[in-house]
Amino acid sequence: MPKLKTKRGVAKRFKITKKGKVKYSAGGKSHLASSKKTKKMRDLKKRRTLAGRKEVRFIKSMLPYN
Repeated sequence: MPKLKTKRGVAKRFKITKKGKVKYSAGGKSHLASSKKTKKMRDLKKRRTLAGRKEVRFIKSMLPYN
């Protein structure tokens, strides 16, 4: 059986934690930041985890060796 290919776009955006959760960075902080509140920009810096089981299973299928 051949090796499975990793979706490189997904590998750059998502990481799998030791417990198997999927973490990612929020979008929307790269430009037009002057019109956003300081608190919102601070909140966008935080890492987030995916909650939906279906989405987590889908992301993990695209990251076969993680």
